[in-house]
Parts: sequence; C-alpha cells; structure tokens
Amino acid sequence: MTNIENDTPVNDGQAPETDGPEAETAEATNPAQGENEELAQLAEQVAALQQDLLYARAETQNVTRRKDKEIADAHAYAATKFARDILSVADNLGRALAALSDEQRADEGIKPLITGLEATERELLSVFERNGITRIAAIGLPLDPNQHQAMLEIPSDKTPGTIVQEMQAGYMLKDRLLRPAMVGVAKAG
Repeated sequence: MTNIENDTPVNDGQAPETDGPEAETAEATNPAQGENEELAQLAEQVAALQQDLLYARAETQNVTRRKDKEIADAHAYAATKFARDILSVADNLGRALAALSDEQRADEGIKPLITGLEATERELLSVFERNGITRIAAIGLPLDPNQHQAMLEIPSDKTPGTIVQEMQAGYMLKDRLLRPAMVGVAKAG
C-alpha cells in the first residue's frame, strides 16, 4: 500500500507478500533453527539429569558403605561396656594371686585353691584374647597419651616421660582403647 499524497509505502502491520525461493528459504530456516535450539535445550536437560543420576548413585553407594561400616562396628564393639566391666574382675583376680606369699603357695591346704585361681585367670585371659581384648604394653616405653594415663612422676635415671611403674593395666578392644594404663613416669631433672 502507498500513501496517495507522497507515494510512500505505509506499514499496515501485514507482512509483505513475497513469492519465490526467498520466501521458502526464510520459512524453512526459522523452523529448523527453532528445532535446533529445542534439541540443544533437551540435550542440556539430559546431560543435567545424567549428572544428577550419577550423584544420586554415588550418594547411595556412600550411604550403603557407611551403613555396612556401622553394622560391622556394632558387631565388633557391641560388648565394649561388658568388657570394661569384666576388666575389674581380671584386676582383682590378678591382685589376689599377686598377694599370695611363697609360704602360702607352698601350703598344701590352699594349693588347690591357688591352682583353681590360676586356671581361672588363664581362662579369663584366653577369653580376652579370643574376643580381641589385648593388654597395653607400658613399662619401659615412652608415655603415649592415647594409651597411657600418667598418674604420678617418679624420680628415676630413665629418660623423662618413660614409664617406670604400672598401677593398673590398660586394655584395647581390637583397635579401640578400652581402658588406658595408669602409669608412673620418670621425672625430669
């Protein structure tokens, strides 16, 4: 359309009509470009979903691994409280045997009792060993705060910090501390 007064074209909002190959190319390019953009968006969504799936699988494996470890620890350390309680029985039995004098050990009247106490102590230590309860070494070693509890310092010619006396034996349950050894260490100076 044209304006009659000055013969200039007027835009009335309608698209100009074009015929021929240029029109077909313009129409064919726009839908293909739109489809390519849509495919690109879908590919991005698929990639994001695949990444999310990988993260979810990894998290599931981590949760499963943690659960398995917690179950194994629960089985391995279920008797920790009982083991701590039974240590006092072992301590008292050891003290009773240590308190016996040579004359008492030679007395035929109580020899069966002493033999029974020694057999009980051996059996108790055997049960400890079967269940992963081990005694912590102390005398002559340097103080290890992860296994020993220093109770006093004793003047000694040994290197300061070396354990010279054990007041109470310490024990481990597998790789965990059950009870620290209460020890006396060599004093500096």
